[in-house]
Amino acid sequence: MTVALFTLGGTIAMAGTSGQGVVNRLTGAELTAAVPGLADIPLDVHDVRAVPSAALAYRQVLDLVDAAGAAVAAGATGAVVTQGTDSLEETAFLADLVWPHPAPLVVTGAMRNPTLAGPDGPANLLAAARVAAAPAARDLGVLVAFNDEIHAARFVRKTHSTSTATFASPDAGALGHVIEGEVRLLTRPSRRAPLPPVDADRLAATRVALHTVTLDDDVALLDALARDVDGLVVAGFGVGHVPPAFAPVLGALAERMPVVLTSRTGAGSVLRHTYGAVGSETDLLRRGLVCGGLLDPYKAKVLLRLLLAGGADRAEVHAAFHRYG
Repeated sequence: MTVALFTLGGTIAMAGTSGQGVVNRLTGAELTAAVPGLADIPLDVHDVRAVPSAALAYRQVLDLVDAAGAAVAAGATGAVVTQGTDSLEETAFLADLVWPHPAPLVVTGAMRNPTLAGPDGPANLLAAARVAAAPAARDLGVLVAFNDEIHAARFVRKTHSTSTATFASPDAGALGHVIEGEVRLLTRPSRRAPLPPVDADRLAATRVALHTVTLDDDVALLDALARDVDGLVVAGFGVGHVPPAFAPVLGALAERMPVVLTSRTGAGSVLRHTYGAVGSETDLLRRGLVCGGLLDPYKAKVLLRLLLAGGADRAEVHAAFHRYG
């Protein structure tokens, strides 16, 4: 039973301060040495190039997924990735879309760095390692272990800028908990088949924009944003509404590229046929927009970019969002 640990940067790996804040990075060996109980789990530690999670790129995440996949193919029980929390909900979902293995890939991080009282990184790392080693966590895809809770990557969101309980799954709830060192899975959502591998050059060339609709929004900004992109995600009001002036513009954009309709609320689904006014979800879907379902705008953007980079046509994009959303 060996768990492969891949350490990036982020708050969990920071120690020491300068005049500009916390900057120094702990190595994987230093990170694991200070965690009581972690010595009971054999670890194969890989120090990956440290970058803030806000600076991560899709290709780096996919390369890390390949490395973790090679580790489990070589016999590791599971894999853990430590990273910053800023983009964790997106990187975990990106990894989940392409992770093909029964072994779990568990992502974790920290909200309080080791220079503060009560840092949460050690507990989160221990919980993640225990989840990665647990037979009960197999066949669940990519998981997020945080605050002794276990979340599915496709449901989890960062909901607070500073709280140690920031990660939650508003639409589904946690899959389970780590209780007295035991991994307790309370529910097992069905997995979706992973997306096929994507060519790195094509991925780098694929551009997807995101626009969040706001009160008294300027439709000219939307038109400018959508120039020279391959797809667009719109985070609408409530169940998927936009100002009336946006409707014809979005309809015209949907004729030349996929435009995905999501909700900016952070929980709940875009509807399909409840409201019928101009700019409502019914009107927008009739104009050719893709229903994002339960996917939040950030996850919808990840999925759309992977689909387009993989050469998905219009029908395949609609089918994928129906499946994942």
